[in-house]
Amino acid sequence: MNQETHPLLELPNDAAEVMLQRAMVKTLILGAVASIVLLVASGWRNAGMLMVGALISAASIFEWRRLAQVIRAKLEAEKTPRSAPAVVVFFILRLVLYAGAIYVSLKCLQGSAVALLCGLGLAAITILWQALRMLLD
Repeated sequence: MNQETHPLLELPNDAAEVMLQRAMVKTLILGAVASIVLLVASGWRNAGMLMVGALISAASIFEWRRLAQVIRAKLEAEKTPRSAPAVVVFFILRLVLYAGAIYVSLKCLQGSAVALLCGLGLAAITILWQALRMLLD
């Protein structure tokens, strides 16, 4: 039996970095466009909720990119970057900050939770889209 490696495992590190960078930018663009459409369609509260979700999504991609760099350095038996503990600590702190932002936006903006969930889902959609584009190229 000949076992082939998965195409995603053969990607160079630079390609993964570029993919995550593009996904982050596209998340922000899609979030801004969708927020403007929602602002016109149903008001500023729902648009604000969607924008909060989109900003959290983009920031999450940024954090995952930094965390992936540390993990990749560790897996490739390179010297672990000096900033590795700080990256992990700030990753956890930002998760708490994102949870706080979600809570505050639900309480203060009083918009639709569905709009917030749509904004939060933008990261998954854009990363999936970029991964498919990269595999097809």
